[in-house]
Amino acid sequence: MIPRYLTDAAWEDLPRAEYGVIVIGSGVAGLYAAIKAAKTHRVLMITKKAMNESNTRYAQGGIAAVTSEEDSPEFHLQDTLMAGAGLCEVDAVDILVHEGPERVQELIRMGTEFDLENGELALTREGAHSQRRILHAHGDSTGAEIIRALVKKAMQVPNLEVWHDQFVIDLITEDDECIGAIVQKPDGSLMTVLGQAIVLCTGGTGQLYRYTTNPEIATADGIAIAYRAGADIRDMEFVQFHPTALSYPGAPRFLISEAVRGEGAILRNAAGERFMEKYHPLLELAPRDVVARAIVSEMEQTKSTFVYIDITHEPADKVRLRFPMIYQTCLYYGLDLTSDWIPVAPAAHYLMGGVKTDLLGETSIKRLFACGEVSSTGVHGANRLASNSLSEAMVFGRRIVKQIEGLPYREFPAVAHSNFSMEERFLRKDSPITPIIERKLKLQKVMLRYVGLKRDELGLRKGLDELHRQLTVFDARLSKREEFEYANMLTASLLTAQGALLREESRGGHYRDDFPETNNVSWRQHTVYNREKGLSLDPVKETVIPGLGL
Repeated sequence: MIPRYLTDAAWEDLPRAEYGVIVIGSGVAGLYAAIKAAKTHRVLMITKKAMNESNTRYAQGGIAAVTSEEDSPEFHLQDTLMAGAGLCEVDAVDILVHEGPERVQELIRMGTEFDLENGELALTREGAHSQRRILHAHGDSTGAEIIRALVKKAMQVPNLEVWHDQFVIDLITEDDECIGAIVQKPDGSLMTVLGQAIVLCTGGTGQLYRYTTNPEIATADGIAIAYRAGADIRDMEFVQFHPTALSYPGAPRFLISEAVRGEGAILRNAAGERFMEKYHPLLELAPRDVVARAIVSEMEQTKSTFVYIDITHEPADKVRLRFPMIYQTCLYYGLDLTSDWIPVAPAAHYLMGGVKTDLLGETSIKRLFACGEVSSTGVHGANRLASNSLSEAMVFGRRIVKQIEGLPYREFPAVAHSNFSMEERFLRKDSPITPIIERKLKLQKVMLRYVGLKRDELGLRKGLDELHRQLTVFDARLSKREEFEYANMLTASLLTAQGALLREESRGGHYRDDFPETNNVSWRQHTVYNREKGLSLDPVKETVIPGLGL
């Protein structure tokens, strides 16, 4: 069983600090929520590395929002629902498409410099979008530009304190409310921080897989600590594998943005043949799960470890101007985007599931909120529509702050009632301790092999057996950040594999070779995980949007 806490330190015995709002994470969700909350509260933002190091920083494609007269929120809603493969919560998507444009304007007011064309916002199109509605910055550096603007703004906010290089180990709960967290300082010591509201903005789970576009910090921390605290976790089996990550000897799995295909790039197999017409009428702009599985099928048929993305038919100047970072990165490894076919393969990219929230961003634990990739708001369903994630973080970040403003003040208890059971440990006392790097690699290989793009019952059961064996080799006594990260990865891996085994169908980012069809009769439901209640099913809410018949 997953333990309630990873440390046996009683929080009331630790040094203590108190704040109005505690924001955990510093991507677009964390920065935006912290900036807005600091208008009315004393805010602490905790980041386990530097303030500008997050998944957002590496987001290339852009942010999706309706800003063109040719577009409409209804078109954006329909595209999102189509990509989400029947598992989106329609009311959450409706909120996103109607509130997203104002959040984009707010980003501009905060100093974000989106690309312009003839004095107007430059828009591009990505997979499964029916309209050009993707705003981008510096060509293919949208995330980095948004982070630059938000970090600059955050440093000017007097009511906002930032703790760098700090690690949140566990959440503290009392009377069914979240009141704070246990934090590990850079020197390894522990500290208690208490707040009227806690906002998880810790990002996703990319590091569960050996090949990922995510940075090293994406170790599922927020999902695991929320699960241990008793929060509902939803739809963990839906992992989006980006179809086109650089696959070249000596190079990292660098993302080749979907916008490259949006600007006309085509996919070719190892024999040089274009192949997407065999798989989907939208060709290279089909939903990501379709493109990723098509690529894997072509790799299997040609006995290759990659396919090619080809944009050499577009003018070289246009390619260099539109994708300067991708161009320069490829060039560093001896590949010229304007004249070479670039070898690519799928890599773990984005988690559609996460900590379940309501439409105000609150989790099943009072005063605990979740925002960004760590959350499951219902927007993404079984497969995220490209570039919706940055919009979602802003929209629901704003809603969270409004909800926090109305919270009644809570007195913090002087004495804790937490029961730290030393019986509930990942560690058996006689377990040998394997170096952490070996354990992480083994976990990543298990996830890639058995819980990757294609799954089946036999493989999932083997994967779960392997993961359960790894439960016996975690040692919380070592008190190192790497050990806590590994425990979080292991927790999230188990949830992902369990959900994938339970869901006997294929839908969006979840594909079963033994159940290749989508089953709306039995499986138009969310999988919900709770530490105390176990794994259950929750039907998708039926919502009618006037004029759309949805």
